[in-house]
Amino acid sequence: MLVIDQDRVLASLQALARFGAQGRGVNRPALSRPDMQARQWLAAEMSDAGLAVTIDAVGNVFGRSRAARALLLGSHCDSVPTGGWLDGALGVIYGIEAARAMGQQYPDAEVGIDVVAFADEEGRYLSCLGSKWFCGELGAHDLAALKFDGVSFPEAARDIGLHPDIGALLDPARHVGYVEAHIEQGPRLDDGQLDLGIVTGIAGMRRFGVSFAGQADHAGTTPMALRRDAGMAALDFAVALRDRFVALRAPDAVWNFGAISFFPGVANVVPKEAQLTVEIRDLDVQHLDAMQACLEQLVRQDDYRAGVRIACTLTGNLAPARMDPALTQLLATASARGSSKIMRMHSGAIHDAMVMSRYLPSAMLFVPSIGGRSHDAIEDTAERHLRLGAKVFADAAYAMTQGAGRE
Repeated sequence: MLVIDQDRVLASLQALARFGAQGRGVNRPALSRPDMQARQWLAAEMSDAGLAVTIDAVGNVFGRSRAARALLLGSHCDSVPTGGWLDGALGVIYGIEAARAMGQQYPDAEVGIDVVAFADEEGRYLSCLGSKWFCGELGAHDLAALKFDGVSFPEAARDIGLHPDIGALLDPARHVGYVEAHIEQGPRLDDGQLDLGIVTGIAGMRRFGVSFAGQADHAGTTPMALRRDAGMAALDFAVALRDRFVALRAPDAVWNFGAISFFPGVANVVPKEAQLTVEIRDLDVQHLDAMQACLEQLVRQDDYRAGVRIACTLTGNLAPARMDPALTQLLATASARGSSKIMRMHSGAIHDAMVMSRYLPSAMLFVPSIGGRSHDAIEDTAERHLRLGAKVFADAAYAMTQGAGRE
């Protein structure tokens, strides 16, 4: 097992939270100056832990151990605007501490520990951009097409000091697996007074843009029966779709109508156009297929009802990911040694482990989020759970390196 310094874990988390600090939370969006300052600090911490460090073309901070093969640990350090201090940061700091202990206590290990802090997991430019780049799913032409506030990713990367010719890529011959620690970002552990969550899978996500095309008219003079009101059609559609999703009775399915807009969007004009964003998530592909079928059937049924044309476009599609059973069991075993109260659970949130699981055996450990709150400045986790999570994570990581070394 690894002997880690839990006090240093807490101090490191607090130090990282200073970059982009905003009240109790952090504002550290990808490629912002606080984000780059945090990455440079993490690079120094990895180097101090005995790792050879690279900051690549997209901002991934990769720390390589001296061993010939390695278990990869990590997460991300960017945040949503006005986000919390632990989201992503937890897994990076846990990883650095485990790598430090491994290098000091087992310097000649056949399988060591590498660490990565991925870039832009939160999707300022593209969700899980850093892990997709690391795994070779994106190229320079893909980055050139990404923009935020009118500035392309390559321009923003250059302005923040990143170099397009620096690479750090996944090495399947070297890396035996990927493990990520994270806050739950939901209420199940906290509500159940549980200590840790062992993630069995990550829900897939499909996102759709539904457009409604009607006719603009004067809101005071056009009779209700003669209106081609795109706004009301969008609202009616959302309610009807909600009812259909409920009727499916898929117990773990979630959906969200997260954005709606009307054009021209003024009080005295009947909306000519409307846009509705629909997002569905589930671990079961059949449930996702059934929900998508409900959506597409309703589009066909309601198209040109009340004179409004409806169209639907798939704008995002992430397949569900299953975590590796052997690595998951090692996390559960390490938790049991500390008499932890655990739950095997799936994640409804997207994580870099979803991408990494396509290339390496992968696993995730959750610590509770107080009140289930995340993506908000009040996000927090009890100190005892931060300490326990660090110990269990390091113990499981060591067990994984030993198992890989015997293969």
